[in-house]
Amino acid sequence: MASEALQQLIEGMRAGGLDFAGDLNKAREDFEALLATMPVDPGLEFEDMELGGVPAVFCRTGAAHAGALLYLHGGAFVSGSAKGYRGLAANVGKAAGVVTYALEYRLAPEHPFPAAVDDVLAAYRALLDSGMKPEKIVLAGDSAGGGLTLSALVRMRNEGLPLPAAGFLLSPWADMTCEARSMKTKATEDPSLNEEGLRFSAANYLGATPASDPVASPVHADLSGLPPLLVHVGSAEILLDDSLAIAARAGAAGTHVQLEIWPEMIHVWHSFAFMLEEGRAALDGAGAFLCAQLGRQHHG
Repeated sequence: MASEALQQLIEGMRAGGLDFAGDLNKAREDFEALLATMPVDPGLEFEDMELGGVPAVFCRTGAAHAGALLYLHGGAFVSGSAKGYRGLAANVGKAAGVVTYALEYRLAPEHPFPAAVDDVLAAYRALLDSGMKPEKIVLAGDSAGGGLTLSALVRMRNEGLPLPAAGFLLSPWADMTCEARSMKTKATEDPSLNEEGLRFSAANYLGATPASDPVASPVHADLSGLPPLLVHVGSAEILLDDSLAIAARAGAAGTHVQLEIWPEMIHVWHSFAFMLEEGRAALDGAGAFLCAQLGRQHHG
């Protein structure tokens, strides 16, 4: 049975959902307004900066010598911002005990694929050039940012870059064909996303690129030779099958993958850790996983 806090959250979402299939400027404004209502730890300080020419928001959530998190925000590739997601990014960085960089990658349709992936690689190269060792860097992202995390890891491997220690995918969107069964079977359960909005956003993101492109839709990629992956998804998500496909493909290819399907949880429930016990538990578990991959003991 869903907790009272989760029921309240779902009711609120159903009452005022975002429409990514309508006016994009309005959707962007509405989404930023929603993100601005999310509590951010008042003890944290954020600083605007650049990584490899890409804007980012930095937060000292841990010690730099312990490592760094490169965080990729959600928003269906067409909306969202590093500032809007700074609280969630910082919570993941804090759980892992490393400093956090939330990346302001370019959005579609103004900058279609592969602009966002290019930005992630530019930022990652800048971290390496600064002297940070790859085994001290972790990548994470939610929703579109989760898919983008996997896309970036595939590109890094393809280009022969030294790979980071781990990837953490929160409710990832990684299949731009939008053909997965859960798009329909979970449609009534998911209060956050709908197939129409995702198809519209996918078309904006892809531009002239086919939806089956293995970097744009990394569920279709060869996932061998990647660093260990942690995938979190809720059972009440239309994107459930994206996570199942990632785990099956990565595991079959010999990549270490840990898939967690959280009962009744909604899209990126980690964002609501301030009110959901499951959100806090998911962040703590992710922190333990990331610390293990970084070769450190977790003190959650």
